Amino acid sequence: MSLLTITIISAFILGYLFIALESITKINKAAIALFMFVVCWTLYMIDPAPFIQLMHPDFTGGTDGIANFVNGLIEHHLGSTSTTLFFLMGAMTIVEIVDQNGGFDWVRKVMKTKSKRSLLWKIAVMTFILSAILDNLTTSIVMIMILRKLVKNHEDRIIYASLVIISANSGGAFSPIGDVTTIMLWNKGLITAVGVISEILIPSVVSMVIPAAILSTYLKGELNEDEQSNNVLESDADTELLEFDSTKRKIIFCVGVGGLILVPVFKSITHLPPFTGILLVLGTLWIVTEVFYRQMHKHTSKGHTFRKRVSNLLSRIDMSTILFFLGILMAVACLEEIGALTALGQGLNTTFNGNHYMVTGIIGVLSSIVDNVPLVAGCMGMYPVQAVGDMAVDGIFWQLLAYCAGVGGSMLIIGSAAGVVVMGLEKITFGWYMKRITWIAFVGYVAGILSYWAIRTFIFATAM
Repeated sequence: MSLLTITIISAFILGYLFIALESITKINKAAIALFMFVVCWTLYMIDPAPFIQLMHPDFTGGTDGIANFVNGLIEHHLGSTSTTLFFLMGAMTIVEIVDQNGGFDWVRKVMKTKSKRSLLWKIAVMTFILSAILDNLTTSIVMIMILRKLVKNHEDRIIYASLVIISANSGGAFSPIGDVTTIMLWNKGLITAVGVISEILIPSVVSMVIPAAILSTYLKGELNEDEQSNNVLESDADTELLEFDSTKRKIIFCVGVGGLILVPVFKSITHLPPFTGILLVLGTLWIVTEVFYRQMHKHTSKGHTFRKRVSNLLSRIDMSTILFFLGILMAVACLEEIGALTALGQGLNTTFNGNHYMVTGIIGVLSSIVDNVPLVAGCMGMYPVQAVGDMAVDGIFWQLLAYCAGVGGSMLIIGSAAGVVVMGLEKITFGWYMKRITWIAFVGYVAGILSYWAIRTFIFATAM
């Protein structure tokens, strides 16, 4: 391994360390990721010839053509990364439109109950379903806001909130649009919508149901009447702030969420990249809301600000998250181009003798410590897609990777975007979660892997 290779890897590790210590350094992880991306590629350009010979032996451009070739490499990786970024931006905007215009009000009404255990199961199932359609980060925010209306006792609410984290990560793992990592794998063509849903659904359900069953033993009794009456008053007050009537809110919900559900269908029919389907849904929803606001403008004499129009809501999209993904994915692309990921993948396979359950299981545990986005991006660079076998499209490795990287993040509260946002909203401490919830999430995680093994061994093997 050359000194330059070691330097690039060290720069990546150092940047990754600062990202992991964001709560201590108070430096936004997006800033570190972008800085790391540029530093890695700048170091690469000091002497790119050996790397090109290693990873692109067919290159015959000579010394004069190296700079143009590297520029082409960066543009290639940027194009691949952009498909994921545009998908995320579109999905985040759609969810923001639906949420801000009252599309999720019905969820709160469905959740209302007196029994604490009944509410727990409703929270688990609703979070699981929504996170398969929306992203797990947005689902977590929506569910915590609903919980605040339904549960006033903070000790009880953090138990519900912990289950929200587990259910959101489990629900996102089996859906091609439910988690950033599954979106990445789907965009890359490593898993298909039908394949991941049919084979990962049951393991994902198992990884949610077992923790929910354990956590239900922590809750007894009923929610008091004062909380129920307060919920009604707060709900009514919130409804008065909405600019659309009930029918229009339902239409917005159906167009937005229904469109998200149909994105995989759009891809299978047109064979266009998934982000084009997302942009189609966003464009349609934008047109629908503009028509509604135009009608309101004609039929009202009041001076509305129309703060919830799409053109205004775009400023609410978390661009720092998008830039973080850009920086981290492009930095990982540099590691791929120096051959580091290939060497790491070969090392893992050698160490575990090609046991994909062990390799992906460890990756899942690691995803609870560090961000799962670069882990999955690294695996995509470490392992080439094969025509047949475990590494083929919808093979055991890629499907297990989707499950493990998504569900594994539930084991620590900092292990997923859902966990981090819930930690901030409900002031859950790292120590409390690790003591009370980590072992529960781990039991569900392992049970899901075992159920996947059983499905692959006794069901799909028999069917083939």
